[in-house]
Amino acid sequence: MTKAASAKRSVHVHRQLNMEGDTGHVEIIQSSDINEPFGVGNHLNRKSSRKPYVHQKCGCTPKILCFTAAVIILVFIFGYLIGYLVHRNKDLAPTCAPSAFRYEDIPHETGAAPLMDWDDVKKLLAQKLTTSSMDAVLGQLSSSNHRAGSPGDEDLGNKVLKKFKEYGMKTWTDEHFVKVQDPPASGYNRIVFKNGSAERPTGFLSYSASGTARGAVLYARYGQEKDLKQLKDMNIDMNGRVMLVRAGKISFAEKVANAAKVNASAVLIYPDPADYSIGESSPLFGHVHMGSGDPYTPGFPSFNYTQFPPVQSSGLPNILAQTITAGMGLNILRQLGGRAQPDGWESINRLGDESDVITVEVNNVLTEKRINNVFGVIKGFVDADRYVVIGAQRDAWGPGFAASTVGTSVLVELARSISDMVENDGFKPRRSIVFASWSAGEYGSVGATEWLEGYLSSLSMKAFTYINLDGIVTGQNGFKVAASPLLHSLVQNALKEVNYDKDKSLLSQFGKNNWESTILEPLRMDSAAYPFLAFSGIPSVAFRFHSGSSDYPYFGTTLDTQQNLNSITASQVPQLAVRAGQFAGHIALRLVHDHLLQMDLKKYNQLIRSHVVQINMRVKNVQRLQPQLLPKALTVQWLIMASGSYSRASSALAADIQNSDLEDIEMCRVINDRIMAVERNFLSPYVSPRDSPFRHILLGSGPHTLKALTSHLDSLKTANPDADAELFRNQFAQATWTIQTCANSLAGDIWSLDNEI
Repeated sequence: MTKAASAKRSVHVHRQLNMEGDTGHVEIIQSSDINEPFGVGNHLNRKSSRKPYVHQKCGCTPKILCFTAAVIILVFIFGYLIGYLVHRNKDLAPTCAPSAFRYEDIPHETGAAPLMDWDDVKKLLAQKLTTSSMDAVLGQLSSSNHRAGSPGDEDLGNKVLKKFKEYGMKTWTDEHFVKVQDPPASGYNRIVFKNGSAERPTGFLSYSASGTARGAVLYARYGQEKDLKQLKDMNIDMNGRVMLVRAGKISFAEKVANAAKVNASAVLIYPDPADYSIGESSPLFGHVHMGSGDPYTPGFPSFNYTQFPPVQSSGLPNILAQTITAGMGLNILRQLGGRAQPDGWESINRLGDESDVITVEVNNVLTEKRINNVFGVIKGFVDADRYVVIGAQRDAWGPGFAASTVGTSVLVELARSISDMVENDGFKPRRSIVFASWSAGEYGSVGATEWLEGYLSSLSMKAFTYINLDGIVTGQNGFKVAASPLLHSLVQNALKEVNYDKDKSLLSQFGKNNWESTILEPLRMDSAAYPFLAFSGIPSVAFRFHSGSSDYPYFGTTLDTQQNLNSITASQVPQLAVRAGQFAGHIALRLVHDHLLQMDLKKYNQLIRSHVVQINMRVKNVQRLQPQLLPKALTVQWLIMASGSYSRASSALAADIQNSDLEDIEMCRVINDRIMAVERNFLSPYVSPRDSPFRHILLGSGPHTLKALTSHLDSLKTANPDADAELFRNQFAQATWTIQTCANSLAGDIWSLDNEI
């Protein structure tokens, strides 16, 4: 070593951390100030008093040289490792890259680490879902008897649970003790028309009132509101009449509720051969609760340990309801006298007169059933506490192949496919996917609703979408979707990207002209997706392959078999089930793959504005025709302002996304939480879940909805005695502020609110 080199002094750098803060200072200590080679601990705050070490010839001994070299190498390696790890974590941490708010502007959105292109995700799902595997699962899960709470239902639930465990999913069950009505075990229900012999139908309607009713038969077509209005326009007295109505068009519960509004004493429902090709002796089964869940614990979960005072849902009917066979219904129709049916009604029979007396006796018994919902979850890698729920009904009145077996099979196959993608193909969803198998669906989505009621406060904040798999294959000639407006853009893109066959997508096959008019339909109250949307405020979607204009004829019967479904679908059930699984899986995977939830907030603008226009027009009509009911001081301006606030808030959020630097997971989470709050904030806070469980003011049911406000104004216009101007003004104010509250929540921070009211 040269003299110049030996004269250099070693430098040791030490960082002394401030014990009370985050910062520190760097102290440079020369080697001439060090007492011992590694005496760092004694010299962080003072210098040595000893003389510098005098170098001999080469400046240090070989031992010191080795030590110094070792220290330098160790420091270098340690620093390199720290830098590498910091850089690696930064690269692997899922970031929220800037992306446009509209779905179609993000063709290749990346997912959680390691990044996977969306096209690769789609291909993987298509490879995993196969006709052969679907056919095998359909056979494994078929059952001839799995009514809710029965041993068959429990056995089927255990099969689903076992499969979830085989796929490596975290699983759990949710037990409820629910009250339902079943036919009498020792007695029977019966009808006696005129002086004929008694008929004893084996079908029944759960939650009917019990007792005996006697009255004149009145044929009321499908029992829809418009049908009853036609009878009213003919000046037909419906008070105390026994309504004979055809099955179809609307749910059994809606038929009975409509009949109760006109003071009918009972309702008989039969499957007309023009709508149902099930023979003249097949019984019908169903329920007449105008709601969902256990009607004896409305708004509360039916856990075994919960004790609530006796209470009933407002949706329970106070009149008798009974299904009869097609043969019984046609026999009554042929003997009716009275006036001819209105123009446009298909039947050539008469409506019935006061001499067509019938006696209806219903003796259903209230029983308690233990049911279990079965769950499995694929956890997300970024926001694991945010999840999409995919659910299917497990029980049925009979075989229930279309009602429950197909949906449960698709649920299980989706769980297998996506689990395999995560385990073996490197797909890592940002958010979680919960798979749910519900029981007691045939009694009115009881299992699903009880779960919602039990965990509502948590679910409404964390579950951002529900995908319903009930009744998804009932034909092959058409395709229908019912969804929250927030999901319409997502649905449209799923239709574009999921193939119906090799050459055509679902969109080109079923909705190439105007998909919204040909494919979209309203969400029905008897769908399990309805309580998720209208009760819990969770955006929901239901869909189905269907055979045309008529409903699937075997729902609610013991004829819902694999053979009958094959006859309607030309034995294409496995193929159609795979396509249905791809459609549901596409929506779910897109929601857990992208950084931002692909929900189109502006879709609600159109719906709100259409209601505002209708209400504004009717208010002016009432003020002109009935000025004593609605004074000129009542203005729709506040409602218009609230509508404008929502429009501006949704546009502002889209602008925030476009203009912000979103290289931040937390920023993504904040924006997604604002999006998730929209549906929930459309639930009216001014009504009780017991009286009006479906609180959504745009898509719910009850006097608090904007649709009900429109109807109330129509009643005020004609001075209907049931109309109440003061009540209308209260409901009008509450609906207005519900919309404004939703806009405020969407705006985010309190200083960003746009409140002109």
